[in-house]
Amino acid sequence: MNYHVLTLFPEMIEQGLNTSIIGRAMEAGLISLQTLNIREYTDNKHGRVDDYPYGGGAGMVMQAQPVYAACQAVRKSIKSEPRVIYMSPQGQVFTQKMAEELARENDLVFLCGHYEGIDERVLEEVVTDYVSIGDYVLTGGELPAMVMIDAISRFLPGVLNNEESAACESFQDNLLEHPHYSRPAVWHEKEVPSVLLSGHHANIEKWRREQSIRRTLERRPDLLKQAAEEQLLSKADLEYLEQLKKSASFL
Repeated sequence: MNYHVLTLFPEMIEQGLNTSIIGRAMEAGLISLQTLNIREYTDNKHGRVDDYPYGGGAGMVMQAQPVYAACQAVRKSIKSEPRVIYMSPQGQVFTQKMAEELARENDLVFLCGHYEGIDERVLEEVVTDYVSIGDYVLTGGELPAMVMIDAISRFLPGVLNNEESAACESFQDNLLEHPHYSRPAVWHEKEVPSVLLSGHHANIEKWRREQSIRRTLERRPDLLKQAAEEQLLSKADLEYLEQLKKSASFL
């Protein structure tokens, strides 16, 4: 996977992603990161990339020309038409399912806006996907881009040490992940569930699945409803879910 980030603050992207799992994946050549400073593509002799909005109003708007030139530079370097993702609170909300789908691409371009946004005309020409990481406004698109790159990279072969990790995390099958425990077996007078110490793998997997259903019902019932509608739950899952709903703790 090759990531290309168009930004006014390339050092923010580079410093934020050059550590931990993503940093190691770059060192291993599993992913590549190219940051393009939009200021370097302006035809303004003073390096200006923004101007006042037509019609008046507060703030400044990033101009079309430098954004378009930066995007064209990426297209020229990879000799293809990649998906260009514009980070915007007006976009489709980013999900685990979207991360898995985007991980199938060879190249992804992230366009990070600032100020009051980017001239609509260039967005209409270059953007293929409008994506939001939540219903709130940030000062720029860099943090959302890093969030997406992190989530997408976890689906790439070899990025995670345990190949099963990406398939067993929260939001798979629209369920939240089960609780985790480590040593010691007793801490603050709280014991690890006995089934996890039993060595019986079938029972452990059954417990974990049931805990995922229980946790999702408690914390994100909307996800559970969607899982049922999409037929992601087995007969055993549905039977356990009905038992939970009838139990005193959920009345």
